[in-house]
Amino acid sequence: MTPEDALRRHWGYDAFKPLQREAVEAALAGRDSLVVLPTGGGKSLCYQIPAALDRGLVLVVSPLIALMDDQVAAAREAGLAADALHSNLESAHRGRAWGRLARGETRLLYVSPERLLVGDLLEGMGDRLLLVAVDEAHCVSHWGHEFRPEYRRLAEVLERFPRAARMALTATATPEVREDIAAGLPLRDPVRLVGHPDRPNLVYRALPRTDSAAQVLAAVRRHPGEGGIVYAQTRRDVERLAAGLAKAGVSCAPYHAGLPADDRRRAQEEFVSERLAVIVATIAFGMGIDRSNVRFVVHANTPKSVEHYQQESGRAGRDGLPAECTLLFAVSDLVLHRALAEKDGPLPPDRKRTLERQLRDIGRFAAAPVCRHRLLTEHFGAPYPAEGGGGAAAGPGGGAGAGGEGCGACDVCLGETRSLPPEEALLTAKKVLSAAWRTEGRYGAGYVVKLLLGKEDERIRQNGHDALRVFGLLSDAGEPAVRWWVDQLVVQGLLDVVEERDYPLLRITAAGRALCRDEGTVRLGVPPVAAKRARKAGRGARVPGGARGAGVLLEPSELPAAEAGIFERLREVRRRFAAEQKVPPYVVFHDSTLVEMAALRPRTLEALRLVKGVGELKLQRYGAAFLEAIGAE
Repeated sequence: MTPEDALRRHWGYDAFKPLQREAVEAALAGRDSLVVLPTGGGKSLCYQIPAALDRGLVLVVSPLIALMDDQVAAAREAGLAADALHSNLESAHRGRAWGRLARGETRLLYVSPERLLVGDLLEGMGDRLLLVAVDEAHCVSHWGHEFRPEYRRLAEVLERFPRAARMALTATATPEVREDIAAGLPLRDPVRLVGHPDRPNLVYRALPRTDSAAQVLAAVRRHPGEGGIVYAQTRRDVERLAAGLAKAGVSCAPYHAGLPADDRRRAQEEFVSERLAVIVATIAFGMGIDRSNVRFVVHANTPKSVEHYQQESGRAGRDGLPAECTLLFAVSDLVLHRALAEKDGPLPPDRKRTLERQLRDIGRFAAAPVCRHRLLTEHFGAPYPAEGGGGAAAGPGGGAGAGGEGCGACDVCLGETRSLPPEEALLTAKKVLSAAWRTEGRYGAGYVVKLLLGKEDERIRQNGHDALRVFGLLSDAGEPAVRWWVDQLVVQGLLDVVEERDYPLLRITAAGRALCRDEGTVRLGVPPVAAKRARKAGRGARVPGGARGAGVLLEPSELPAAEAGIFERLREVRRRFAAEQKVPPYVVFHDSTLVEMAALRPRTLEALRLVKGVGELKLQRYGAAFLEAIGAE
């Protein structure tokens, strides 16, 4: 059986996604490989196909214990002899898994790095081991965003099996992190398979945070009844936002480390099983979640790095259908990240430099009036648009960056965030910088904003600052715009927020003073109007393909009425099978498969076999029931 035969028979797909086949061929040839594919790019098939071809045992190292059982269930649904061994297994399940492994029946084995390092699993594998696949391989890198010391020790295990191929897989890795992965595992002359990091099915919106509760609710209401994740920075914010959404009638639950374990488990299970629409969580939620039809992710606070944002926002649209990612930004988030990193004392110089670079980069992504897809892609060292690919023209707001290519799927290129002309941006920046200069860096951003707006404020009057020339200089701009410009100037290094006696003070930097002398450049955008424009422009999602969407399925909420009715019946059938087998619904079929069924309306098993995602085993198990649902009127 060839890799293509296995792909068709077990998973119901006619063709590999980019770089999947190359990864499979490297494993079968005994070569090491470094595989960097974006979320939704099909990393798991890179090591599951070799297991399906029955050439030997494939060992998968994953840090996500909460996800292993779902991965095993999905592999078994595809017809693979798969097991997991980890600390959360019940003793009876553990014993049966050990028995299958000892008898040589297991072809795909998932383990955590901690469990593998115990050493007892390694006895007897010997020549049976075809491939060791290290998932979430960025955890090996000191420069990554989720370094785990156990990953550095995996080299000890790999040395015991010199004949087995090694495959390192991750969704997010800068060139620096990729080199660290190759050295840390270590990989031997690896085949480097780096996919393009852009997720064209995602719409990115970065907005200044003004009223987080109202802004989060607006984003959720753009996706009625659909699955989504809302991230907040603190437990208190999680509880507050979840309570607000529930009061507005949204099916949701909070999730954070301070909740009882049973409450967290129940919320996670209900979300994955689609009985719950929205989870409001700290970043403790998500790494163990593989719900493929998350249609939106909202960050009520700014993550601490672009890598974290790529990982967390990447939980949207894993099925390849359109999804929305909204980030609410305020400079105070960056100040808090810095304070938390240094709460136990000053950081070592190299870690301090890394932290400042990470905060600068995520601030630039959130505040710069530049195409979000371009900023994310170039952060990971890739060209934008992809080499050989086209690009839609920039929207009314411009801001696409060098070359004028726009994505058509972010607040900048949709015209929701508009760049100020260079001369106007420079003049506006000088006004804001002058206010910070004339108040001698002794006040916070809120005070400076009030000063520029000409607000009647007792402190301003007592300090005599109402007599300054900058008083009311931006009174026509409105408070959201002035606050947004302050944040943008901080991100560009022209202003700085300095903690003094636990109070954040706004001060002009050397670069800011130079700009006031017409030395340097600045870019400023006006606040987005996403709520209004989003309803007019739809979700704005673009998709790969020559015509930006030709031949690509709609998301479920955009189906015509007749097809939407079929889709809902198919969802109910899927939900029933998932409940019977105690697996997440996506293990039965992804939303994208149900959408295609609803659109094509197959009437026979042979016709159903042609739908992407319907493999031989699933056709036998579920085909008749889904055909009945399609034909029901």
